[in-house]
Amino acid sequence: MMTAFFSAVSGLKSQQTSLNVIANNISNVNTTGYKQQRVSFSDVLSQTLSGATGPSATKGGTNAIQLGLGVGVASTDTNMSTGSTQSTGVDTDCSISGNGFFIVQGGSSGQYQFTRAGNFTMDEGGNLTVNGYNVCGWQDYDIDAASGDYVYNTSKAVEPINLYSDIYNGNKKVIAAKATTGLTLSGNLDTSATASGTDLTTIGTVTDYDGTTTVDNIYDALGNEHSIKVNWKKCYVDSSTNTTSWYYEITSDDLTVSPASGYVAFNSSGQMIDSVVSGGTTYTFDTDPTLTLTPAASLGTAAFTVDLSLTNILQNTTTTTAAVTGTADDGYAAGELQGISIAEDGTIIGTYSNSQTQPLGMIALAVFTNPEGLEKIGSNLYAVTANSGDFTGGVVAGSGGSGSLSTGTLEMSNVDLAQQFSEMMISQRAYQANSKVISTADEMLQSVIQMV
Repeated sequence: MMTAFFSAVSGLKSQQTSLNVIANNISNVNTTGYKQQRVSFSDVLSQTLSGATGPSATKGGTNAIQLGLGVGVASTDTNMSTGSTQSTGVDTDCSISGNGFFIVQGGSSGQYQFTRAGNFTMDEGGNLTVNGYNVCGWQDYDIDAASGDYVYNTSKAVEPINLYSDIYNGNKKVIAAKATTGLTLSGNLDTSATASGTDLTTIGTVTDYDGTTTVDNIYDALGNEHSIKVNWKKCYVDSSTNTTSWYYEITSDDLTVSPASGYVAFNSSGQMIDSVVSGGTTYTFDTDPTLTLTPAASLGTAAFTVDLSLTNILQNTTTTTAAVTGTADDGYAAGELQGISIAEDGTIIGTYSNSQTQPLGMIALAVFTNPEGLEKIGSNLYAVTANSGDFTGGVVAGSGGSGSLSTGTLEMSNVDLAQQFSEMMISQRAYQANSKVISTADEMLQSVIQMV
């Protein structure tokens, strides 16, 4: 009779544990990246009243007579299936499509912890954080010479990412100015203009021009903005070769330009050429001259060179074709960090006030042989255990089964409310049934006592 009491009590305790797990799941239904748990039961040691016997020539075999002693909790398993994603519109929010975990560091231990929550923020010092823990990844990169892509050194140990500065790149809060290295002119020179020279490369004194091209947004090494003017004058038409030459002269209000002038030539089809032989003389024309631009001494910066591309200029007789225009190919002033975006592979790109971008770091992910074996330690964090597999270093998002990142979204809890309510009702009925066993056993004992 007492065995019934103890078996029923073990049932009550086990169902209470089940209810505790269900309650925790339901309470975390809106917790970012939460993984629901379930309870597995197993019977406890049974008491053997008689052992099993084998059959003989005169008698059949008998099974053992065993009396169960109740139920116990075998395990609480974590369901690591990926939860649904919720669109947030926040650029720094990330969800993982696969089995990876974000790597974070913080707290008194300084050890790595792991989380599925991607609600990242940036603190005052520029650290990328989630719930107060530093998000880890890589910050050391090179630029591939062939493709121009950023290539991070992922063989290094992961470390907390700071978006403002690091030991590899220095200050990332401000992007330094870059001097212009190239200018491109394109468009049309109207061949109906009157020629003023005496041969293909002799213009004489120029009193007026047939056109002017202004090129703005030219920057020196300190980010000072400059502009130049390219003045055009039709020089000479060589009827023997059907070649037309033009003279150009470069001026600037705040730059000294060298060389400050030159000639270009066009064939009978209006295409630019780089040489022609006329009257036994070879004339050459530099279609891509290199200019040395010297800013005023008061600006405190050195001269810089610019490659001037003239090959996109045509010569046609028409008033509808656009005149020659010019643009700076590169160069920019200094800029301050304005915002960030995160790519699918975890690369964090900073956008600056001068419309430039540069990488600020790369978020690393962790993968485990048995993610269900990780230990929940609170604050949406997990820690490595003897059964989860070791943390062997970060991997790039999208590799090793980690899954790619989706920005502007968060992973929702994978708790199934309908399932939890069903299991809660089953646990409730099981608890009531075990209670009934105790009350029934008590009534039976009372009957025995009354017989005395």
